[in-house]
Amino acid sequence: MSEFFTSWTPRILSVLRVIIGFLFLWHGSQKLFSYPTPVPAGAEGPLVLIAGILEFFGGIAFMIGLFTRPVAFFLSGTMAVAYFMAHASGGFLPFVNQGEMAVLYCFVFFFFIFSGGGEWSVDKLFERRGGRRVLQPAE
Repeated sequence: MSEFFTSWTPRILSVLRVIIGFLFLWHGSQKLFSYPTPVPAGAEGPLVLIAGILEFFGGIAFMIGLFTRPVAFFLSGTMAVAYFMAHASGGFLPFVNQGEMAVLYCFVFFFFIFSGGGEWSVDKLFERRGGRRVLQPAE
């Protein structure tokens, strides 16, 4: 049974990456295009625009697994900043300050900095075409 889980881990990582990227891009879509819901009142300004750009385009790149590690690095940082700028002042616990999603996204993206995009990613396709591993330690 252990071999089964080990062999499927990179593929399931890809599924997780696609779902997280898909969910995340809609946060950026809301900030940039007021779609699928309008931007909440008071959420305007240059930082919201920058966050929207990172979330929308970063979410798309993350979803397809393009430059997964660097994108994950920037998105993890974006969520850390979002937590401390928009949520932390509302109380210590993320449950109280409504920052749970920012914390969860931050650490999921942080995990992908180290894991990479998984078996089904554009990064993996480039790696196979080049015949060598990219952004991975030598064996």
